[in-house]
Amino acid sequence: MRPIVARDLMTPEVLGVRESSTVQEVAAYLVDHEISGAVVRNDRGEITGVVSLSDIASAAADRGTRVGVDRSWPDFYASDWDDRLDASDLSRVHFADTELAVREVMTPDVFSVDADAVVSEVARTMLESHIHRVLVRENDEFVGVISTSDLLGLLVQN
Repeated sequence: MRPIVARDLMTPEVLGVRESSTVQEVAAYLVDHEISGAVVRNDRGEITGVVSLSDIASAAADRGTRVGVDRSWPDFYASDWDDRLDASDLSRVHFADTELAVREVMTPDVFSVDADAVVSEVARTMLESHIHRVLVRENDEFVGVISTSDLLGLLVQN
């Protein structure tokens, strides 16, 4: 039996946002697409980094005056998160600086694996790099993305 490789596991659509997009636009984009992160592209379409909900949360923490959260809603301090965010979750986050660009909060490092990398190599790369998604490359081109959810999906397949 052939081992499972990155090509078998990846999502072939690499969703992305522009560096010039505002953090507020990116947050809405992530929720609309039910993803926790996306690649960031410059005006030439080149991938220059990755932005995630964690990056947005870090920006909120580092720039406490730029982003505020309405703590009065009943579930703010709930210990469990729902599996998915929705638009109402974002409605409680207020961006004081509506022009804050994603290039200011993104992670400029792009991690990737070869399309023929075995699953254990993919998982090792993600664990060692402390990342939740990795791009898949083939012939120096990004052809897909693998997330932690994709890896977990392997555990529940019959």
